[in-house]
Amino acid sequence: MIKIRYFGFLKEILNLEEEEIKWSKGNSQELLTFLRTRSSFWAESLSEENIFRLVINKKVIYETTPISSGDEIAILPPVTGG
Repeated sequence: MIKIRYFGFLKEILNLEEEEIKWSKGNSQELLTFLRTRSSFWAESLSEENIFRLVINKKVIYETTPISSGDEIAILPPVTGG
């Protein structure tokens, strides 16, 4: 199992703050692909055109990274500020 936490607009439009899913092994891109297959709404919300960051075990990742059972993943949408 892995825990996924959603933040910002993703949390609002997906109406989901966090969830646990079965996961034996794979990587960050495989996880996104899996989530996008849930429905067209998920595919659009997590499309590659949207700029967001994945955080694995409280560490921001910038490239495809392995995800193991027990990991905690956060999906952060872009943040604007002044």
